[in-house]
Amino acid sequence: MNVVVASSIGAVFMAVFVMFIRLKAAKKPASARKIILPPFFMSTGALMFLFPQFRLTGMEILEAVAVGMLFSIFLIKTSKFEIKDNDIYLKRSKAFVFILVGLLIIRIVLKTILSSTIDYTQLSGMFFLLAFSMILPWRIAMFVDFKKLHRQLHG
Repeated sequence: MNVVVASSIGAVFMAVFVMFIRLKAAKKPASARKIILPPFFMSTGALMFLFPQFRLTGMEILEAVAVGMLFSIFLIKTSKFEIKDNDIYLKRSKAFVFILVGLLIIRIVLKTILSSTIDYTQLSGMFFLLAFSMILPWRIAMFVDFKKLHRQLHG
């Protein structure tokens, strides 16, 4: 099986997994730990850059980070908190699912196009960096919003 096809199938399963986690998380109060830990755990993936075949050029890094930060805007805009029953909850957003699916489709199309010109290992590094550059600003924005509500709730 083609590596691009296999990794795209894996990305679809990960996206479905994220959607289920997000829907489940909206039923429980949010916490700083739940917001901060995902990017921290994901950061271990950067260990791939210890291996020369995954290393990127400056332009590839810039492109991946820029696209990731651009995509993070959509996630930030659809992630809002609310105070309910004296706790802070992540509001459910119908747009979040559509945005996540849209970002997945864009990601698969980009990977398909770029796989003909960029080595697969470097492409893997670029898409890791893109995902991390998308998740980190999103989680930072969530943390800032959470802290504002936390101060409002607890004085």
